[in-house]
Amino acid sequence: MTFSRITGLGYYVPDNIITNNDLTKWMDTSDEWIQERTGIKERRYFEYGKDTNYSMAAAASRQALERADIAPDQVDVIVYATITPDYFFPGSAFLMQRELGMDGIPVIDIRQQCSGFVYALSIADQFIKSGMYKTALVVGSEIQSSWIDKSTAGRNTAVIFGDGAGAAVLQATTDESHRILSTHLHADGRFAEDLFVKEPGSSRPGRTATTEMIDDGGFNVHMNGNTVFKHAIVRFGEVINEALDANGFQSSDVNVLVPHQANIRISEYVRQQMGLSEEQVINNIQRFGNTTAASIPIALAEAWEEGRIKEGDLVCLAAFGSGFTWASALIKW
Repeated sequence: MTFSRITGLGYYVPDNIITNNDLTKWMDTSDEWIQERTGIKERRYFEYGKDTNYSMAAAASRQALERADIAPDQVDVIVYATITPDYFFPGSAFLMQRELGMDGIPVIDIRQQCSGFVYALSIADQFIKSGMYKTALVVGSEIQSSWIDKSTAGRNTAVIFGDGAGAAVLQATTDESHRILSTHLHADGRFAEDLFVKEPGSSRPGRTATTEMIDDGGFNVHMNGNTVFKHAIVRFGEVINEALDANGFQSSDVNVLVPHQANIRISEYVRQQMGLSEEQVINNIQRFGNTTAASIPIALAEAWEEGRIKEGDLVCLAAFGSGFTWASALIKW
């Protein structure tokens, strides 16, 4: 039977470090206020003229491909998750494909927000298990600093987000001891407007962007923080336990948990509920903020790089985000 295995990981974050104190130049906030509510100390912002969504994804992908010891022309499919593409269309996957010289292979753009990377991983996993493809490149990349409202009015969400990209190479294997065990995907559109950006949208009269839309705040992030938090702490636990139950494991069997980097309070709640140590849960939100679809691959790649993920470990990825979406993946490393 054919399975898929992660054979290479990579990530890229811009050089431009923005501290909490830097944000006080644009909005009424403080380092203490931000850390208390989110755990974030700093984040990275892209540099105009240097970084693009697809160029960051390409940098992360090159590193992942090198670590997997494969050439770009050996990749059969690209699955690319982002909510901040370079163009309205086509998606950034096409631009990264061109950048890496992978002409002719299929690319799939998905928009599953903070759950994007786990959704993309699941899609690639199914392609490989079905026998359709042998090697997949899975990417999450975001540039969010260019559209967030950095005024006091937008500070509740502006302080959270950062930019970056992460990538993973999946390859076919018959080794049951080292593989993706299962993935689990969910969504509930009843809460779509509890965390969303309304504009630009096609279901409006006239052109996609008007002065009225901008003045009404349609291009800003709108978040019902209490609703998001309450659902997140429930859904994280549910989808993690779903993965464990599906494979006959308990939380005590997990060696490493890599949660989406949404809020340190959410990660800490999940950690305590699972009875895991701080060392077992990967958190880098303090340095990178919430990079949406890029957060899990960045955290995963960094943890592997630091030796915190070892061969044979049971690794769980879990995410929750706008949509609402939530997802998990259980991996025998």
